[in-house]
Amino acid sequence: MADKLSAVKGMNDILPASVPRKETLPRNSTWLWFDEVVRRVMARYGYQYIVTPVVEPTQLFVRGLGEVTDIVEKEMYSFVDSMNGDALTLRPEATAGIVRAVVEHNALYNGPLRVWTAGPMFRHERPQKGRYRQFHQLDVEALGFAGPDVDVELILMGRALWHELGLVAGEHYRLEINTLGEPEERRAHRAALIEHLQKHEDQLDAEAKQRLHTNPLRILDTKNAAMQPVVEAAPKLIDFLGAPSRAHFDAVCNALEAAGQPYRVNPRLVRGMDYYNRTVFEWVTDHLGSQGTICGGGRYDGLIEQMGGKSAPAIGFGLGIERLLLLLEQIGLHGPDNAPAAYCVLAADDALPKAMPVIEELRRQGVAVVMHASGGSMKSQLKKADASGARWALIFGADELAQGAVTLKPLREAGGTQQQRPLADVAGWARELQSPA
Repeated sequence: MADKLSAVKGMNDILPASVPRKETLPRNSTWLWFDEVVRRVMARYGYQYIVTPVVEPTQLFVRGLGEVTDIVEKEMYSFVDSMNGDALTLRPEATAGIVRAVVEHNALYNGPLRVWTAGPMFRHERPQKGRYRQFHQLDVEALGFAGPDVDVELILMGRALWHELGLVAGEHYRLEINTLGEPEERRAHRAALIEHLQKHEDQLDAEAKQRLHTNPLRILDTKNAAMQPVVEAAPKLIDFLGAPSRAHFDAVCNALEAAGQPYRVNPRLVRGMDYYNRTVFEWVTDHLGSQGTICGGGRYDGLIEQMGGKSAPAIGFGLGIERLLLLLEQIGLHGPDNAPAAYCVLAADDALPKAMPVIEELRRQGVAVVMHASGGSMKSQLKKADASGARWALIFGADELAQGAVTLKPLREAGGTQQQRPLADVAGWARELQSPA
């Protein structure tokens, strides 16, 4: 027997609910339910679906995310194409690829664009609950819009998504926002921040010392408890903002308040990519331990030009699907089990030729039907029908077929009465199967 092969560490299979799993992962029915909710919310807000490649030029992420970000320095899966020597990378996030596509295809020629996508991303992180090396992300982008109105729209879209999923504000999630201002404002703040941190360099950990002159803003996001006094005393970026940046942020705050959306201004909220400016935001939870962010994003007005396009503003957010689904399941929210409406029991030796047209007609009528396969006794088939979660068993036995009928046996109603229905009028009784027994 050949050796058994396993998946790459941190890259997981999403299996049917009936298959036992070694790891705690969201059930596949929750994935499908989430997908349906996302499509519904995106359509309401007028966002269109876009698909970009999983593999992109490495330089796209170096230029877009920043050469000294954790993702580029430590986490990307990069390789050289053996056919032509191109430097390629499995995408670690979606925004850079979407911007590349928009620039390459001149997609803003006819005006601003609202798009969304979902799919696998790859980062070489230490696998832990809800964080994997292959993970899936929902990504939403509004390109070509400069005003605070779209900032608010994207934030409230997140709220609409939480509502559709059954999450409760305050209990399951909360909103944190900040502003990063404009590049020249960040440069002034950066100089003051470095000066402050240098005065307390003996209290910085090794990672903070490494970032001191490359990406000091990320030091504010440290989880090291020993550094908190230094970080709390650091200069605040909001104190370096000019009038336009303040007005933009004030407009966002005012619109959120008018929409009844509570928020907390978190001056240490900086996000992990270099391309952000002005509004940044995160939806956070206390139900997933220290890694509490379930969705984050912000404005990146310089990225399109940085990628070679004509200067245009943009804003977006990304959502880690595995983490969100784990949150839903942890608090007892998950999608339907996707059980079929009916399970067909082929109890007569010659049942298949007469049952198959009925089964196919039921499916054409929109009824989810599972057909028993590979034989077995009536008793064993009914046992599998019950285990399937189906509401009805359709019994094609010798007596029924002799009468040109099928027996409908309710499986989820105690003391329910089984009934016969004619094979010649499937469309006439198909609707019965779509209602609970």
